[in-house]
Amino acid sequence: MGYFRTAVLLAAMTALFMGIGYIVGGQMGMVVAFVVAAAMNLLAYWNSDKMVLSMYGAREVDEHAAPELYGLVRQLAADAGLPTPKVFIMDNPQPNAFATGRNPEHAAVAVTTGLLERLNRDELAGVLAHELGHIKHRDTLTMTITATLAGAISMLANFGFYFSGGNRNNQGIGPIGSLMLVILAPIAAALVQFGISRGREYEADRIGAEISGRPLSLASALRKISSAAEQIPNPPAERNPASAHLFIVNPLSGARMDNLFSTHPNVENRIAQLNEIAQHMVQRGDSSGSAAAVGESGPWGSPQASDPRRRGPWDQA
Repeated sequence: MGYFRTAVLLAAMTALFMGIGYIVGGQMGMVVAFVVAAAMNLLAYWNSDKMVLSMYGAREVDEHAAPELYGLVRQLAADAGLPTPKVFIMDNPQPNAFATGRNPEHAAVAVTTGLLERLNRDELAGVLAHELGHIKHRDTLTMTITATLAGAISMLANFGFYFSGGNRNNQGIGPIGSLMLVILAPIAAALVQFGISRGREYEADRIGAEISGRPLSLASALRKISSAAEQIPNPPAERNPASAHLFIVNPLSGARMDNLFSTHPNVENRIAQLNEIAQHMVQRGDSSGSAAAVGESGPWGSPQASDPRRRGPWDQA
């Protein structure tokens, strides 16, 4: 199903890309758009993860540079039956995170410094488990390719605005049509993008809760991240809104309503689902799903972790 979803998404985005090409340059424009879309699909498959990580200035860390963060990722990946993904840190005060990569064997998890500073260990484990849920469900390929093509569609629409006022066949769409193209083409791409990404977030929450065994810690993390993201800007995300759906919580400023145009489901709806999962865990006798599992202290949230002699995951060797 993961490969089928990816194929459907690629077909839809490619068709939209070709349609815009036809509007801009007729049949020749459509052919050129198809060739460009095919090339971008190949490029996105092999390199979109590197492009996204570079876009956000993410730096890779290992067990020596960030021992606790890397160790936590490795432990959770083992619990999920996954290879340990590469781990990246983004110097960004907004707490957030995303996963990328074409498959579990070539995956990466990236977290911001703001996330490491604001969450305790249980909450961080919940967020990392959520991202591993995306990897386990093979969402990361679809997410990164979508980000690449959605950005390309916006650029093509802007190109059409400046160069499609008319053509030799007198089939130009004119200034009004060009303006509508600039407005509607990104919206059409976003509808495809949002309709797929929102459902994945609920599923990743569920899988992440199963991996970490602490759904209420993830719920607590979502509330903290959402509240902070509304106040702390994320300039790289604002410059590249087509990549917003990659993050665990919408990194863009503005309303976060659970509607057709949201990149993410409403956080309260996600928390409600996690509360239900926690109740089911308690009924099964799994006490880790209880509220007591949610840490209340600062980063890492445990007596051992609070020892000032211990290094945090953001500390560099």
